[in-house]
Amino acid sequence: MKKLLCLFLLLTSFLFSTNLMAQSVDSVMRSNGRIYVVITVLVIILLGVFLYLVRLDNKITRLEKEQSK
Repeated sequence: MKKLLCLFLLLTSFLFSTNLMAQSVDSVMRSNGRIYVVITVLVIILLGVFLYLVRLDNKITRLEKEQSK
């Protein structure tokens, strides 16, 4: 039990020390200017999904109208 507690304390102290010394990912991306690339890619992906859903809805609506005739 003592070994487990020592191991736990060692790991938590290691995690806290690396967190204090390292820069966060968003600040690194912002300083390099790459955050705009990430945002642009995400917007393009979401726009593509949205357009796909609209097109799929139109096709389903057309098929439902044809089936009801």
